Amino acid sequence: MSRALPLRKSLLVRLLITSVLIAICSVAATAWLAVQTTTQALQEEQGQVLADDTDILRQLSGYAATHPDWSGVKKTVRALSDRTGRRIALTTPDRTTIADSAPGTTAFPPRATAVVDPLHTDTFTEPGAQVNGVDPRAVGPYRLTSAERDQVRVLAEKRRRCFAANGLQTAIKQLPSGRSVLTDPEGSSADGYVPTECADGRLNTPTATEAKALGALTKSVTACLDRHDVALSAPWAMTLDFTSSGIRAKYIGGKVAPDRRSDASGQTAACLDSARRQQLAPYVAPAAELFLGSADSTVPRFDMSAANKAKVVGVAGLVLALTVAVTAVVATRLVRPLRALTQAAQQPPEQHVRVPVTTRDETGILAMAFNELTERRERMEAQRKAMVSDIAHELRTPLTNIRGWLEVTRDGLVDPDPELLASLHEEALVLQRVIDDLQDLAAADAGTLGLHPEPVRADELLEQVAAAHRVGAEAAGVVLRTRVDGTPWLDADPVRMRQALGNLVSNATRHTPAGGTVTLAARRESDHVVLEVADTGSGIAAKDLPSVFDRFWRAEKSRSRRTGGSGLGLPIVRQLVAAHGGTATATSELGVGSVFILRLPAAGAPAPAAAATDDG
Repeated sequence: MSRALPLRKSLLVRLLITSVLIAICSVAATAWLAVQTTTQALQEEQGQVLADDTDILRQLSGYAATHPDWSGVKKTVRALSDRTGRRIALTTPDRTTIADSAPGTTAFPPRATAVVDPLHTDTFTEPGAQVNGVDPRAVGPYRLTSAERDQVRVLAEKRRRCFAANGLQTAIKQLPSGRSVLTDPEGSSADGYVPTECADGRLNTPTATEAKALGALTKSVTACLDRHDVALSAPWAMTLDFTSSGIRAKYIGGKVAPDRRSDASGQTAACLDSARRQQLAPYVAPAAELFLGSADSTVPRFDMSAANKAKVVGVAGLVLALTVAVTAVVATRLVRPLRALTQAAQQPPEQHVRVPVTTRDETGILAMAFNELTERRERMEAQRKAMVSDIAHELRTPLTNIRGWLEVTRDGLVDPDPELLASLHEEALVLQRVIDDLQDLAAADAGTLGLHPEPVRADELLEQVAAAHRVGAEAAGVVLRTRVDGTPWLDADPVRMRQALGNLVSNATRHTPAGGTVTLAARRESDHVVLEVADTGSGIAAKDLPSVFDRFWRAEKSRSRRTGGSGLGLPIVRQLVAAHGGTATATSELGVGSVFILRLPAAGAPAPAAAATDDG
């Protein structure tokens, strides 16, 4: 009987709710993704801007370190602006413009972005800058002549080969001054350890140009120390330290005099720093202020105004409305055939009717499946009734015989002689055989049929079956033969396979007249072993072949269950073969004979999943 479906459980309502939730999640996810993407893009852009700003500062500091003034910097500023897309402006400390990539665009901000001074660089933004903040590219009077560069290069190459001969791999790097130094594979100075045969003392000896500049630096340091009343009692001297980062001046030796100030170390360092900057000042450009900005001041900014918010809300509402409308149309078309299916399924079994198929989509397929299920259930019900009738018929006859003979024996009408007891025993065996066959079929249908597979030789299997049935075949005047091509092996339960082949041999022997032949054959085909039982009996009509494996089917309806069997032998064969992952088929011709073919997985071959069969 049809029952009212609560609204909250209606498929249409659920689809509408689901579509609304999906739309809301989609809008939220899209908004979140847009925010995240925009934020990431802004962060990446800010990182790129910071990297560009650092590179601009480094490039302009390098220009100042290698030029005595800013007269030619405009070309460099324009090139940097074109590459980075930034507005670049250089001014003197009193805001006199030196160079501007976009002159007259906007006024300068109150504070400069940075100060470009090669004698006071930021050691964090300028790779290789000295500890005292001097740009390593500011070499001034320490720049070697061409001849000195070649001479030092030759000495560096000689030491590099000497290092290589001692197992030390180095490379030659040229400093901004033109001096060549050795570096290790990581780029650090390679003069920390020098093999004895390589320490000739020539590579790190200052050239004439460097010695002259070092002498002038020494005089400046000495004058500075005198002005600050610092005297060193021990001998001291200035020297140059050549590293992979550049040239560094330092003093060696020297102790403060007893009657002078005690802070000689700190004052000497201060004098050295001051003297070095004074020495380099004529060779570098004066300090300048750097201003950086956007090349295009008209770029629009993101503004989440009320109008923008209204646009977002309007678009989200439109998406929700379209989602609900489309879902309603689709859901209505989807629910209509489902309701028809529900009404048909709620009818009593005897009143089930076919549901009309109006679509070719999943709903139409479901309707066709329902119709097929209805027809299949009708067939199964008919088969069930026929099976119950067949089982009752098969069990009634031996039970009736046993009951009849027992009653007449009880009444004293017949004596229980050995012949009567033998007849009763035979009837009991027939009854037991039918029950055993039904148990095997029930276990196979339930998937609980016990199998113990192992590698089995087909020729031995056939010989065992033939030996068990040869006496019965000879008594019936039938010749039983075996034929095996090669030595095929199969994975199977030998007991169950003997049962299956035994059923086929018994069936063939019963249907083969005296003088006929029953042949058991085996051969290997690809990943399968084919077993055949062929006879020269009466054969089976073509219209009956599809039914040979049905339960309780007999080729000759007039045969008794003693001569024709219970009608369960062939169904048991099919179930046993299917449980092994194989197939059972039959071919026959009236008056010629029949051939039953079992195809089973060979030993070592992957066995296909056994298909479940439904025999009602």
